[in-house]
Amino acid sequence: MLKIYSSLSQQKEEFKPIQAGKVGIYVCGMTVYDYCHLGHARVLVCFDIITRYLRAKGYDVNYVRNITDVDDKILNRARDNGEPVDALTARFIDAMHEDERALGVLSPSAEPRATGHIGEIIAMIQQLMDKGFAYHASNGDVYYAVEQFADYGKLSKQKLDEIRAGARVEVDAEKRSPADFVLWKAAKPGELSWSSPWGEGRPGWHIECSAMSTQCLGDTFDIHGGGPDLKFPHHENEIAQSEAATGCKYVNYWMHAGAVRVNKEKMSKSLGNFFTIREILDKYPAEVVRYFLASSHYRSAIDYSDLALEEARSGLERLYNSIRELYGELSAVSVDESLVGGYRERFHQAMDDDFNTSSAVAVLFDMAKAVNVAKKEDRAKALLLAKGMIDLAEVLGLLQANPESLMQGENEEVGGLSVAEIEDYIAQRNAARANKDFAESDRIRDLLKDKGVLLNDSREGTTWQRA
Repeated sequence: MLKIYSSLSQQKEEFKPIQAGKVGIYVCGMTVYDYCHLGHARVLVCFDIITRYLRAKGYDVNYVRNITDVDDKILNRARDNGEPVDALTARFIDAMHEDERALGVLSPSAEPRATGHIGEIIAMIQQLMDKGFAYHASNGDVYYAVEQFADYGKLSKQKLDEIRAGARVEVDAEKRSPADFVLWKAAKPGELSWSSPWGEGRPGWHIECSAMSTQCLGDTFDIHGGGPDLKFPHHENEIAQSEAATGCKYVNYWMHAGAVRVNKEKMSKSLGNFFTIREILDKYPAEVVRYFLASSHYRSAIDYSDLALEEARSGLERLYNSIRELYGELSAVSVDESLVGGYRERFHQAMDDDFNTSSAVAVLFDMAKAVNVAKKEDRAKALLLAKGMIDLAEVLGLLQANPESLMQGENEEVGGLSVAEIEDYIAQRNAARANKDFAESDRIRDLLKDKGVLLNDSREGTTWQRA
Protein backbone atom coordinates (compact mmCIF):
# COMPACT_ATOMS: atom_id res chain seq x y z
CA MET A 1 0.00 0.00 0.00
CA LEU A 2 1.50 3.30 -1.09
CA LYS A 3 1.26 6.10 1.46
CA ILE A 4 2.02 9.73 0.67
CA TYR A 5 2.60 12.53 3.14
CA SER A 6 0.25 15.33 2.14
CA SER A 7 1.24 18.85 3.12
CA LEU A 8 -2.45 19.70 3.36
CA SER A 9 -3.37 17.11 6.01
CA GLN A 10 0.20 17.02 7.40
CA GLN A 11 0.10 13.24 7.64
CA LYS A 12 0.68 10.16 5.54
CA GLU A 13 -2.39 9.06 3.61
CA GLU A 14 -3.10 5.94 1.61
CA PHE A 15 -2.80 6.81 -2.05
CA LYS A 16 -6.08 6.35 -3.88
CA PRO A 17 -5.96 7.71 -7.43
CA ILE A 18 -9.04 9.37 -8.84
CA GLN A 19 -9.06 6.94 -11.75
CA ALA A 20 -7.89 3.39 -11.13
CA GLY A 21 -4.52 2.69 -12.70
CA LYS A 22 -3.90 6.31 -13.68
CA VAL A 23 -2.12 9.17 -11.90
CA GLY A 24 -2.17 12.87 -12.75
CA ILE A 25 0.75 14.92 -11.37
CA TYR A 26 1.43 18.62 -11.75
CA VAL A 27 4.73 20.11 -10.59
CA CYS A 28 5.60 23.78 -10.72
CA GLY A 29 8.53 24.15 -13.08
CA MET A 30 11.04 26.88 -13.85
CA THR A 31 10.77 30.57 -14.44
CA VAL A 32 13.19 30.71 -17.34
CA TYR A 33 15.35 33.81 -16.97
CA ASP A 34 18.52 32.18 -15.57
CA TYR A 35 20.25 28.83 -15.19
CA CYS A 36 18.71 26.20 -12.91
CA HIS A 37 20.20 25.97 -9.42
CA LEU A 38 20.59 23.18 -6.88
CA GLY A 39 17.10 23.74 -5.46
CA HIS A 40 15.67 23.18 -8.93
CA ALA A 41 17.77 20.01 -9.22
CA ARG A 42 16.23 18.70 -6.00
CA VAL A 43 12.70 19.14 -7.35
CA LEU A 44 13.61 17.74 -10.79
CA VAL A 45 15.20 14.58 -9.37
CA CYS A 46 12.63 14.14 -6.59
CA PHE A 47 9.60 14.07 -8.88
CA ASP A 48 11.48 12.13 -11.55
CA ILE A 49 11.97 9.33 -9.00
CA ILE A 50 8.34 9.57 -7.87
CA THR A 51 7.04 9.23 -11.42
CA ARG A 52 9.51 6.41 -12.19
CA TYR A 53 8.29 4.49 -9.15
CA LEU A 54 4.62 5.01 -9.89
CA ARG A 55 5.21 3.70 -13.40
CA ALA A 56 7.15 0.75 -11.98
CA LYS A 57 4.05 -0.05 -9.91
CA GLY A 58 2.03 -0.17 -13.11
CA TYR A 59 0.37 3.24 -13.08
CA ASP A 60 -0.20 5.20 -16.26
CA VAL A 61 1.30 8.51 -15.15
CA ASN A 62 0.49 11.84 -16.78
CA TYR A 63 3.28 14.05 -15.42
CA VAL A 64 2.83 17.74 -16.21
CA ARG A 65 5.57 20.24 -15.38
CA ASN A 66 5.02 23.81 -16.51
CA ILE A 67 7.34 26.54 -17.74
CA THR A 68 6.81 30.16 -16.70
CA ASP A 69 7.95 32.11 -19.75
CA VAL A 70 6.40 35.50 -18.96
CA ASP A 71 7.12 37.21 -15.65
CA ASP A 72 8.56 40.45 -14.26
CA LYS A 73 11.97 38.82 -13.78
CA ILE A 74 11.98 37.63 -17.38
CA LEU A 75 10.97 41.01 -18.78
CA ASN A 76 13.53 42.82 -16.63
CA ARG A 77 16.35 40.44 -17.60
CA ALA A 78 15.50 40.70 -21.31
CA ARG A 79 15.47 44.50 -21.04
CA ASP A 80 18.79 44.54 -19.18
CA ASN A 81 20.33 42.18 -21.75
CA GLY A 82 18.89 44.09 -24.68
CA GLU A 83 17.44 40.90 -26.18
CA PRO A 84 13.93 39.81 -27.16
CA VAL A 85 11.95 38.03 -24.47
CA ASP A 86 11.41 34.93 -26.61
CA ALA A 87 15.14 34.67 -27.33
CA LEU A 88 15.94 34.86 -23.60
CA THR A 89 13.38 32.25 -22.62
CA ALA A 90 14.32 29.90 -25.48
CA ARG A 91 17.96 30.03 -24.39
CA PHE A 92 17.22 29.15 -20.79
CA ILE A 93 14.64 26.49 -21.69
CA ASP A 94 17.35 24.79 -23.75
CA ALA A 95 19.77 25.11 -20.81
CA MET A 96 17.18 23.63 -18.44
CA HIS A 97 16.69 20.64 -20.72
CA GLU A 98 20.47 20.15 -20.93
CA ASP A 99 20.70 20.14 -17.13
CA GLU A 100 17.86 17.69 -16.65
CA ARG A 101 19.25 15.31 -19.27
CA ALA A 102 22.64 15.43 -17.54
CA LEU A 103 20.97 14.48 -14.25
CA GLY A 104 19.11 11.58 -15.86
CA VAL A 105 15.72 13.26 -15.47
CA LEU A 106 13.13 11.90 -17.88
CA SER A 107 11.01 14.36 -19.84
CA PRO A 108 7.54 15.09 -18.41
CA SER A 109 4.45 13.91 -20.26
CA ALA A 110 3.59 17.55 -21.00
CA GLU A 111 5.46 20.82 -20.52
CA PRO A 112 2.94 23.64 -20.99
CA ARG A 113 4.16 27.23 -21.21
CA ALA A 114 2.28 30.18 -19.80
CA THR A 115 2.38 32.07 -23.10
CA GLY A 116 0.68 29.10 -24.81
CA HIS A 117 -2.33 29.21 -22.45
CA ILE A 118 -3.30 32.87 -22.32
CA GLY A 119 -6.83 32.04 -23.48
CA GLU A 120 -7.39 29.56 -20.64
CA ILE A 121 -5.91 32.01 -18.14
CA ILE A 122 -8.23 34.81 -19.26
CA ALA A 123 -11.21 32.43 -19.12
CA MET A 124 -10.42 31.42 -15.52
CA ILE A 125 -10.01 35.04 -14.45
CA GLN A 126 -13.39 35.81 -16.02
CA GLN A 127 -14.93 32.92 -14.03
CA LEU A 128 -13.53 34.43 -10.84
CA MET A 129 -14.84 37.86 -11.80
CA ASP A 130 -18.29 36.45 -12.51
CA LYS A 131 -18.39 34.65 -9.15
CA GLY A 132 -17.29 37.69 -7.16
CA PHE A 133 -13.80 36.40 -6.30
CA ALA A 134 -11.93 38.99 -8.36
CA TYR A 135 -12.18 42.68 -9.17
CA HIS A 136 -10.83 45.06 -11.80
CA ALA A 137 -8.97 47.97 -10.23
CA SER A 138 -8.71 51.45 -11.68
CA ASN A 139 -5.01 50.93 -12.45
CA GLY A 140 -5.97 48.22 -14.95
CA ASP A 141 -4.87 45.26 -12.80
CA VAL A 142 -7.24 42.47 -11.81
CA TYR A 143 -6.93 41.20 -8.23
CA TYR A 144 -8.12 38.12 -6.39
CA ALA A 145 -10.26 39.06 -3.39
CA VAL A 146 -8.77 36.77 -0.74
CA GLU A 147 -11.43 37.55 1.87
CA GLN A 148 -14.09 36.02 -0.40
CA PHE A 149 -12.48 32.56 -0.13
CA ALA A 150 -13.32 31.12 3.29
CA ASP A 151 -10.61 28.43 3.26
CA TYR A 152 -7.70 30.72 2.42
CA GLY A 153 -4.63 29.60 4.40
CA LYS A 154 -5.59 25.92 4.71
CA LEU A 155 -2.40 24.66 3.07
CA SER A 156 0.07 26.90 4.89
CA LYS A 157 -1.99 26.75 8.13
CA GLN A 158 -2.04 30.54 8.35
CA LYS A 159 -4.99 32.61 9.40
CA LEU A 160 -6.10 35.47 7.21
CA ASP A 161 -5.59 38.03 9.99
CA GLU A 162 -1.99 36.87 10.35
CA ILE A 163 -1.47 37.00 6.60
CA ARG A 164 -2.86 40.53 6.47
CA ALA A 165 -0.65 41.64 9.35
CA GLY A 166 2.45 40.03 7.90
CA ALA A 167 1.83 40.94 4.28
CA ARG A 168 4.66 42.78 2.65
CA VAL A 169 2.55 45.55 1.18
CA GLU A 170 3.67 48.22 -1.15
CA VAL A 171 1.44 51.22 -0.69
CA ASP A 172 -1.28 50.18 -3.08
CA ALA A 173 -4.61 51.93 -2.76
CA GLU A 174 -5.98 49.70 -5.51
CA LYS A 175 -6.12 46.58 -3.32
CA ARG A 176 -9.17 46.02 -1.15
CA SER A 177 -7.05 43.96 1.25
CA PRO A 178 -3.25 43.76 1.71
CA ALA A 179 -3.45 39.98 1.11
CA ASP A 180 -5.11 40.31 -2.31
CA PHE A 181 -2.91 39.25 -5.22
CA VAL A 182 -2.78 40.07 -8.89
CA LEU A 183 -4.38 37.88 -11.55
CA TRP A 184 -3.86 40.16 -14.54
CA LYS A 185 -1.23 42.88 -14.77
CA ALA A 186 -1.91 45.89 -16.95
CA ALA A 187 0.88 46.38 -19.44
CA LYS A 188 3.28 49.27 -19.28
CA PRO A 189 4.15 50.98 -22.57
CA GLY A 190 6.30 48.73 -24.74
CA GLU A 191 5.89 45.63 -22.58
CA LEU A 192 4.96 42.20 -23.88
CA SER A 193 1.17 41.96 -23.56
CA TRP A 194 -2.03 40.30 -24.70
CA SER A 195 -5.53 41.64 -25.25
CA SER A 196 -8.10 40.88 -22.56
CA PRO A 197 -11.51 42.15 -21.37
CA TRP A 198 -9.55 44.34 -18.93
CA GLY A 199 -7.16 45.80 -21.47
CA GLU A 200 -3.66 44.93 -22.63
CA GLY A 201 -1.67 43.01 -20.06
CA ARG A 202 -0.20 39.70 -18.97
CA PRO A 203 -1.08 37.03 -16.39
CA GLY A 204 0.04 37.04 -12.80
CA TRP A 205 2.29 34.19 -11.71
CA HIS A 206 -0.23 32.22 -9.62
CA ILE A 207 -3.10 32.10 -12.11
CA GLU A 208 -1.06 30.51 -14.87
CA CYS A 209 -0.53 27.30 -12.85
CA SER A 210 -4.21 27.07 -11.94
CA ALA A 211 -5.21 27.42 -15.59
CA MET A 212 -2.59 25.08 -17.02
CA SER A 213 -3.02 22.32 -14.43
CA THR A 214 -6.79 22.16 -14.80
CA GLN A 215 -6.48 22.35 -18.58
CA CYS A 216 -4.04 19.41 -18.63
CA LEU A 217 -5.36 17.28 -15.75
CA GLY A 218 -8.94 18.35 -15.00
CA ASP A 219 -10.63 20.32 -12.23
CA THR A 220 -9.41 17.80 -9.62
CA PHE A 221 -6.25 15.75 -9.97
CA ASP A 222 -4.12 13.46 -7.83
CA ILE A 223 -0.80 15.07 -6.92
CA HIS A 224 0.59 18.60 -6.97
CA GLY A 225 4.24 19.13 -6.11
CA GLY A 226 6.98 21.70 -5.96
CA GLY A 227 9.72 23.25 -3.87
CA PRO A 228 9.29 24.16 -0.19
CA ASP A 229 9.17 27.89 -0.89
CA LEU A 230 6.07 27.50 -3.07
CA LYS A 231 3.69 26.35 -0.34
CA PHE A 232 2.92 29.98 0.48
CA PRO A 233 1.87 32.06 -1.27
CA HIS A 234 2.00 30.31 -4.64
CA HIS A 235 0.26 27.02 -3.87
CA GLU A 236 -2.07 28.65 -1.37
CA ASN A 237 -3.14 31.05 -4.09
CA GLU A 238 -3.53 28.24 -6.61
CA ILE A 239 -6.00 26.51 -4.29
CA ALA A 240 -7.97 29.70 -3.78
CA GLN A 241 -8.17 30.45 -7.51
CA SER A 242 -8.90 26.93 -8.71
CA GLU A 243 -11.48 25.94 -6.11
CA ALA A 244 -13.29 29.27 -6.38
CA ALA A 245 -13.40 29.01 -10.19
CA THR A 246 -14.42 25.35 -10.53
CA GLY A 247 -16.27 24.69 -7.27
CA CYS A 248 -14.26 21.45 -6.97
CA LYS A 249 -11.48 20.24 -4.72
CA TYR A 250 -8.30 21.19 -6.53
CA VAL A 251 -5.74 18.52 -5.51
CA ASN A 252 -5.89 15.35 -3.42
CA TYR A 253 -2.21 15.12 -2.35
CA TRP A 254 0.17 18.05 -1.92
CA MET A 255 3.88 17.18 -1.95
CA HIS A 256 6.78 19.52 -1.18
CA ALA A 257 10.48 18.76 -1.45
CA GLY A 258 12.76 19.77 1.42
CA ALA A 259 14.96 22.84 1.51
CA VAL A 260 18.53 22.93 0.23
CA ARG A 261 21.19 24.49 2.42
CA VAL A 262 24.83 25.17 1.67
CA ASN A 263 27.26 24.49 4.50
CA LYS A 264 24.26 24.59 6.88
CA GLU A 265 23.11 28.01 5.65
CA LYS A 266 20.16 28.76 3.41
CA MET A 267 21.24 28.90 -0.22
CA SER A 268 21.19 32.55 -1.25
CA LYS A 269 22.78 34.73 -3.89
CA SER A 270 23.29 37.43 -1.26
CA LEU A 271 25.38 35.03 0.86
CA GLY A 272 27.48 34.04 -2.13
CA ASN A 273 26.61 30.35 -1.68
CA PHE A 274 24.29 30.03 -4.65
CA PHE A 275 25.24 27.28 -7.13
CA THR A 276 23.79 26.47 -10.53
CA ILE A 277 23.47 22.86 -11.65
CA ARG A 278 26.09 23.34 -14.31
CA GLU A 279 28.58 24.84 -11.84
CA ILE A 280 28.20 21.75 -9.67
CA LEU A 281 28.47 19.41 -12.67
CA ASP A 282 31.79 21.03 -13.52
CA LYS A 283 33.11 19.63 -10.22
CA TYR A 284 31.25 16.34 -9.84
CA PRO A 285 29.89 13.64 -12.16
CA ALA A 286 26.17 14.04 -12.79
CA GLU A 287 25.29 10.66 -11.30
CA VAL A 288 27.10 11.56 -8.09
CA VAL A 289 24.91 14.67 -7.82
CA ARG A 290 21.81 12.59 -8.52
CA TYR A 291 22.86 10.02 -5.90
CA PHE A 292 23.42 12.84 -3.39
CA LEU A 293 19.89 14.10 -4.01
CA ALA A 294 18.28 10.65 -4.11
CA SER A 295 19.92 9.23 -1.00
CA SER A 296 17.99 11.57 1.31
CA HIS A 297 14.23 11.46 1.83
CA TYR A 298 12.65 14.02 -0.48
CA ARG A 299 10.99 15.93 2.41
CA SER A 300 14.17 16.28 4.45
CA ALA A 301 16.39 19.35 4.27
CA ILE A 302 19.73 18.57 2.65
CA ASP A 303 23.06 20.30 3.18
CA TYR A 304 25.23 20.78 0.11
CA SER A 305 28.97 20.82 0.72
CA ASP A 306 32.10 19.44 -0.88
CA LEU A 307 32.27 16.88 1.94
CA ALA A 308 28.69 15.76 1.26
CA LEU A 309 29.40 15.35 -2.45
CA GLU A 310 32.62 13.43 -1.79
CA GLU A 311 30.68 11.10 0.52
CA ALA A 312 28.10 10.69 -2.23
CA ARG A 313 30.84 9.88 -4.72
CA SER A 314 32.27 7.27 -2.34
CA GLY A 315 28.85 5.67 -1.78
CA LEU A 316 28.03 5.49 -5.47
CA GLU A 317 31.47 4.07 -6.27
CA ARG A 318 30.92 1.31 -3.68
CA LEU A 319 27.76 0.29 -5.55
CA TYR A 320 29.46 0.43 -8.94
CA ASN A 321 32.55 -1.42 -7.68
CA SER A 322 30.40 -4.40 -6.73
CA ILE A 323 29.27 -4.86 -10.34
CA ARG A 324 32.33 -3.50 -12.14
CA GLU A 325 34.08 -6.75 -13.04
CA LEU A 326 30.74 -8.37 -13.93
CA TYR A 327 29.45 -5.60 -16.16
CA GLY A 328 30.56 -7.05 -19.49
CA GLU A 329 28.56 -10.23 -18.90
CA LEU A 330 25.32 -8.70 -17.61
CA SER A 331 23.68 -8.10 -20.98
CA ALA A 332 23.17 -11.85 -21.32
CA VAL A 333 21.64 -12.22 -17.84
CA SER A 334 17.95 -12.00 -16.88
CA VAL A 335 16.58 -11.00 -13.48
CA ASP A 336 15.97 -14.04 -11.25
CA GLU A 337 13.12 -13.27 -8.85
CA SER A 338 13.99 -16.26 -6.67
CA LEU A 339 17.18 -14.39 -5.72
CA VAL A 340 15.96 -10.82 -6.03
CA GLY A 341 12.38 -11.08 -4.77
CA GLY A 342 13.18 -10.47 -1.11
CA TYR A 343 15.24 -7.39 -1.94
CA ARG A 344 12.53 -6.13 -4.28
CA GLU A 345 9.92 -6.50 -1.53
CA ARG A 346 12.06 -4.46 0.90
CA PHE A 347 12.75 -1.87 -1.81
CA HIS A 348 9.03 -1.48 -2.53
CA GLN A 349 8.21 -1.32 1.19
CA ALA A 350 10.62 1.61 1.47
CA MET A 351 9.24 3.40 -1.57
CA ASP A 352 5.64 2.73 -0.55
CA ASP A 353 6.39 4.60 2.69
CA ASP A 354 6.17 8.09 1.18
CA PHE A 355 8.91 7.37 -1.39
CA ASN A 356 11.60 6.73 1.23
CA THR A 357 14.59 6.70 -1.09
CA SER A 358 17.14 6.64 1.74
CA SER A 359 15.82 3.23 2.84
CA ALA A 360 15.61 2.09 -0.78
CA VAL A 361 19.29 2.97 -1.30
CA ALA A 362 20.13 0.94 1.82
CA VAL A 363 18.59 -2.10 0.07
CA LEU A 364 20.95 -1.54 -2.85
CA PHE A 365 23.93 -1.58 -0.49
CA ASP A 366 22.74 -4.86 0.99
CA MET A 367 22.56 -6.27 -2.53
CA ALA A 368 26.06 -4.97 -3.28
CA LYS A 369 27.38 -6.83 -0.22
CA ALA A 370 25.68 -10.00 -1.41
CA VAL A 371 27.20 -9.54 -4.89
CA ASN A 372 30.68 -9.13 -3.41
CA VAL A 373 30.31 -12.32 -1.38
CA ALA A 374 28.92 -14.26 -4.34
CA LYS A 375 31.78 -13.15 -6.61
CA LYS A 376 34.12 -15.20 -4.43
CA GLU A 377 31.90 -18.27 -4.25
CA ASP A 378 29.41 -18.45 -7.10
CA ARG A 379 29.92 -16.21 -10.12
CA ALA A 380 26.60 -17.18 -11.71
CA LYS A 381 24.78 -16.10 -8.55
CA ALA A 382 26.80 -12.88 -8.45
CA LEU A 383 25.72 -12.07 -12.00
CA LEU A 384 22.05 -12.67 -11.16
CA LEU A 385 22.23 -10.50 -8.06
CA ALA A 386 24.05 -7.74 -9.93
CA LYS A 387 21.41 -7.78 -12.67
CA GLY A 388 18.66 -7.51 -10.04
CA MET A 389 20.43 -4.65 -8.31
CA ILE A 390 20.69 -2.68 -11.54
CA ASP A 391 17.02 -3.42 -12.26
CA LEU A 392 15.92 -1.99 -8.89
CA ALA A 393 18.29 0.98 -9.11
CA GLU A 394 16.68 2.07 -12.38
CA VAL A 395 13.71 3.34 -10.36
CA LEU A 396 16.11 5.79 -8.70
CA GLY A 397 17.86 6.57 -11.99
CA LEU A 398 21.12 5.04 -10.71
CA LEU A 399 23.60 2.36 -11.86
CA GLN A 400 22.53 2.55 -15.50
CA ALA A 401 25.97 3.49 -16.86
CA ASN A 402 29.13 1.54 -17.55
CA PRO A 403 31.02 1.55 -14.24
CA GLU A 404 34.17 2.71 -15.99
CA SER A 405 32.53 6.02 -16.93
CA LEU A 406 32.09 6.89 -13.26
CA MET A 407 35.28 5.38 -11.89
CA GLN A 408 37.58 6.93 -14.45
CA GLY A 409 35.63 10.13 -14.98
CA GLU A 410 35.29 12.12 -18.12
CA ASN A 411 38.56 14.03 -17.80
CA GLU A 412 41.16 13.50 -20.48
CA GLU A 413 43.87 13.56 -17.80
CA VAL A 414 44.20 12.46 -14.20
CA GLY A 415 47.07 13.91 -12.20
CA GLY A 416 48.74 15.05 -15.40
CA LEU A 417 48.56 11.58 -16.97
CA SER A 418 46.56 10.81 -20.06
CA VAL A 419 44.39 7.69 -20.18
CA ALA A 420 46.89 6.14 -22.60
CA GLU A 421 49.76 6.81 -20.17
CA ILE A 422 47.80 5.28 -17.28
CA GLU A 423 47.09 2.17 -19.35
CA ASP A 424 50.78 1.97 -20.30
CA TYR A 425 51.82 2.09 -16.64
CA ILE A 426 49.31 -0.68 -15.88
CA ALA A 427 50.81 -2.80 -18.68
CA GLN A 428 54.32 -2.23 -17.26
CA ARG A 429 53.11 -3.20 -13.80
CA ASN A 430 51.44 -6.35 -15.11
CA ALA A 431 54.70 -7.32 -16.81
CA ALA A 432 56.62 -6.72 -13.58
CA ARG A 433 54.17 -8.87 -11.64
CA ALA A 434 54.45 -11.63 -14.24
CA ASN A 435 58.24 -11.52 -13.77
CA LYS A 436 57.76 -11.55 -9.97
CA ASP A 437 59.43 -8.11 -9.78
CA PHE A 438 57.18 -6.99 -6.94
CA ALA A 439 59.35 -4.00 -6.03
CA GLU A 440 58.77 -2.53 -9.50
CA SER A 441 55.10 -3.45 -9.34
CA ASP A 442 54.74 -1.62 -6.02
CA ARG A 443 56.67 1.38 -7.34
CA ILE A 444 54.28 1.81 -10.27
CA ARG A 445 51.25 1.32 -8.05
CA ASP A 446 52.51 4.00 -5.63
CA LEU A 447 53.45 6.35 -8.46
CA LEU A 448 49.94 6.14 -9.87
CA LYS A 449 48.41 6.56 -6.41
CA ASP A 450 50.40 9.78 -5.97
CA LYS A 451 48.92 10.97 -9.26
CA GLY A 452 45.39 10.27 -8.05
CA VAL A 453 44.94 6.90 -9.79
CA LEU A 454 43.90 3.85 -7.77
CA LEU A 455 44.39 0.33 -9.13
CA ASN A 456 42.01 -2.58 -8.55
CA ASP A 457 43.28 -6.11 -9.20
CA SER A 458 40.83 -8.94 -9.83
CA ARG A 459 40.81 -12.21 -11.69
CA GLU A 460 39.50 -10.26 -14.68
CA GLY A 461 42.62 -8.10 -14.71
CA THR A 462 43.55 -4.65 -13.41
CA THR A 463 41.23 -1.68 -13.60
CA TRP A 464 41.73 1.87 -12.37
CA GLN A 465 39.74 4.73 -10.97
CA ARG A 466 40.27 8.27 -9.77
CA ALA A 467 41.33 8.55 -6.12
